[in-house]
Amino acid sequence: MKALVTGATGFVGSHVVEALLRRGDEVRAL
Repeated sequence: MKALVTGATGFVGSHVVEALLRRGDEVRAL
């Protein structure tokens, strides 16, 4: 799945990005 995460450098966003990458998703961060 592709995901766009806003606030990826914040506390919650960084954990969301990490979890999505672990699942094998394609992540774009803003």
